[in-house]
Amino acid sequence: MTEAIANLSRKEQVIRKAAELFREKGYAAASMRDLAQLLGIEAASLYSHIKSKEEILRSLCFDMAAEFRKSLEEVEKQNVSSSEKLRRGIIGHIQVMAKDLTASAVFMNEHRHLSQPYLRDFLLLRINYINRFKTIIEEGVKNGEFKSTIDKKLAVMTLFSSLNWMPMWYDPSGGIIEPVELGVQLADMLVNGLKQTPK
Repeated sequence: MTEAIANLSRKEQVIRKAAELFREKGYAAASMRDLAQLLGIEAASLYSHIKSKEEILRSLCFDMAAEFRKSLEEVEKQNVSSSEKLRRGIIGHIQVMAKDLTASAVFMNEHRHLSQPYLRDFLLLRINYINRFKTIIEEGVKNGEFKSTIDKKLAVMTLFSSLNWMPMWYDPSGGIIEPVELGVQLADMLVNGLKQTPK
């Protein structure tokens, strides 16, 4: 167990290990027994820290959603151009994912296993977050920074398709670029594609 994990509360350790398990096996295939084995404890002991497997998934999904929202709120407060706001929003999104790639992968791929009403609440949070990026793009079109011919929905879905693959391929130990630099490069590619060509 690494020092970082050892310093977490027992419940947080359970959630962190569960994220690894859900990422590796998938939420549906992972069991509380598997998790207990991974933690080196009896399955019954798990329930003194956590009520159910779904409680762990809820915690992972909603905590990540809160991190993404907080990052974007910081950007929305800034008095900068639409293109710079979009750029900073993209960099912030990448940084949140890079902070915990395992939790990010679970957030992206396993949220569909949430039961109602949690799934509905989660999807509403996600739609709200995506729409706030769309609003930045719409503002950029309105003020002439972005091309008036772009399809705003297509632009925002392309943006998220590009960003949300990151947990699948990014390996910080692989010697490739740092998260901030990755965010900058992606932001430049995505934002420049929207910008109005100077006449």
